[in-house]
Amino acid sequence: MSHRLRTYAPQFAVATLGFLVALSSGTPLCQAQDATILREAIPPGQQPVELIPSEGARQATAPQTPQRKPARPTQLPKPAPQDGVVSRLIARLMPSEHVSGKELNDESSARALDLYIESFDPLKLYFLQSDIDQFKRYSTVVDDHVRAGNLDLAYYIFGRFTQRVDERVETIRQLLQTDFDFSVDEQVVIDRDAAQYAQNVDEATDRWRRQLKLSLLDLKDSDEPIVGQKARDQLMRRYDRYANRWKTTSSDDILEIFLTAVTNSYDPHSTYMSPATLEDFTISMSLNLDGIGASLGEKDGTTQVKAIIPGGAADLHGKLKPDDAIVSVGQGEEGEMVDIVEMPLKDVVKLIRGKAGTTVRLGVRPGGTGNMEVYKIVRARVELEDSAARGEIIEHQLPSQNSTMKIGYINLPSFYMDMEGAKRNDADFRSSTRDVAKILENFKRQNVGGVVLDLSRNGGGSLTEAISLTGLFIDQGPVVQVKDANGSVQKYDDDNRGTVWDGPLVVLTSKLSASASEIFAGAIKDYRRGIVVGDPQTHGKGTVQTLMDIGQSLFRIKRANYGALKVTLQQFYLPDGESTQLKGVAADIILPSVISKMPVAEGDLEYALEHDRVNPARHNLYSMVPMDLINSLRVNSQQRITQDKEFTELLRRIELYVQQKDQKSISINEEKFMQRRAEMKAQKDEEEEELEAQLNSDEIFRDTYYNQEVMNIAHQYIDGLRAQNLARAN
Repeated sequence: MSHRLRTYAPQFAVATLGFLVALSSGTPLCQAQDATILREAIPPGQQPVELIPSEGARQATAPQTPQRKPARPTQLPKPAPQDGVVSRLIARLMPSEHVSGKELNDESSARALDLYIESFDPLKLYFLQSDIDQFKRYSTVVDDHVRAGNLDLAYYIFGRFTQRVDERVETIRQLLQTDFDFSVDEQVVIDRDAAQYAQNVDEATDRWRRQLKLSLLDLKDSDEPIVGQKARDQLMRRYDRYANRWKTTSSDDILEIFLTAVTNSYDPHSTYMSPATLEDFTISMSLNLDGIGASLGEKDGTTQVKAIIPGGAADLHGKLKPDDAIVSVGQGEEGEMVDIVEMPLKDVVKLIRGKAGTTVRLGVRPGGTGNMEVYKIVRARVELEDSAARGEIIEHQLPSQNSTMKIGYINLPSFYMDMEGAKRNDADFRSSTRDVAKILENFKRQNVGGVVLDLSRNGGGSLTEAISLTGLFIDQGPVVQVKDANGSVQKYDDDNRGTVWDGPLVVLTSKLSASASEIFAGAIKDYRRGIVVGDPQTHGKGTVQTLMDIGQSLFRIKRANYGALKVTLQQFYLPDGESTQLKGVAADIILPSVISKMPVAEGDLEYALEHDRVNPARHNLYSMVPMDLINSLRVNSQQRITQDKEFTELLRRIELYVQQKDQKSISINEEKFMQRRAEMKAQKDEEEEELEAQLNSDEIFRDTYYNQEVMNIAHQYIDGLRAQNLARAN
């Protein structure tokens, strides 16, 4: 299955998961005068056909059951007076502030149109192909409309969407009153790139019939199975909730979705926040809210786990992982599990948040496709101590040797700093650099042979800390270069002479290592100061965003809330000039992992900025990465992995995961569906057996087969450097 991700408007991220779907009732087509304006904006020869009811307005050949009187169409909202002004300002700010410096043009126009359509119908379940053909006639004028403050196109597409939704929900209501044959071997497309728009209403009806069968099978295959009329009722409630969602759509919501499609045409991190979204964002940044300690997003109608915050409740629980889908939420030990499929993300977050010490139950589909499991997580507030650096000395022995070596292991979950303490100039304020320095001093007193710095779960943090922490391992010199929208490049140096640790260094990374982690790991590589071990490459996010208040941009003072523009204004580059964007930092020695195959990196986002480079900055080079030693380490590690039973089993699970991820469709024959789920559950059970052995443990270094191989590599690396008299940075 293709898992290239789209990013949608922050508050109204709209999508639909193939087998967990929901609908809304509709709204009428745009008024005739709006259509006239649209036609006049189209270049000659590209005018669309007359906006008359298409064949999609006909009744589908659905089951012959009593017809419910259609609900009265919801009145389409109208743009607010200031919306056109905001649109024109976004059109001016994006080219001037975005790091690319690109103007709005026909390319960004076509991208924005595609993204806007996808934001409503990513799995192509609502629109007909005839709708898309009409919309595509506007592919070169979105930029012109935004510059002119003309939102007619946005409302025209939204009006057609709600019309189609209204038609589909009535069809679904009829289908749910009929019998389904689960013995027939039929397929449902679950890959959004492989999905096609229905050519006519009959085809759309058949697709929804299959979607409903899949939804019913999905409800049946869970820790708490839902079957029969109860399952049908739950699906109908889901669709009705989705219908109400669109009935309450405001002009601010439409503006946010539309302008975010425009900003996303530049890159996936540039978005427009409506006034309500900006207000929610401001509150969330100023309050200490308790929750599960996870970054959540919306993908295909479900709440998706984007990242686990180190030291948070989910991290301590241990089972919730990136790419998992949350489909239901229950309060306390006995509270009803509330179906949250197609629920707006802001409402989901409200359900998950709560007072520290209380329990929330999450219905989770591991990897987004597994059978639903219930996780009980005790809410907690993430404290600095919980995400602080911790160190441990490992007495390590190679499989083929009797002698042991002391290796220092440091787990660094984030690059942190006590900002308030730093502002007060407290002598003992906490920071990742200070804490790691103390650990390294202890390692030196204990005569460790080398250090492993684990950044495999480090999603980034303070840029200042990434620079200063790099300085613990290099004498001095440039650590990162930053380019802005006008093309100027500024380098940031470690100015402190000397090092805290000048011995062998191994940096452990993964696809989850992002931003500041990539700056640190990349600088260590460029200086040839140590080696990087782990996934083939890190996350690949090499950009910086800033939040620009639209009201202040318009009036120079805070007069009113007109929302905000989050824009990518800078890009990171390593000392040698390579950007960390998209490609991340490559590992010197690769270890197999499931995470490396997950669609959780920058490159999995639609229209991510391309990798590029700037001129290298002059810096020292160490002699601690001799290629003959690196090649030897790779060969030896591969031999151990091949002969290790646990790694062999891991490789089998990785292969199965990739096969499942790449599937473009799945069978809705009940026997085949349940067999597939049983295989997935067996794999999950094996993983949880390994996990249970590690949970409820306060260990700093978890003695797993994976971590043991990291230590094997570190051990042989230290021995190899000593053999060449290179075990000290000079």
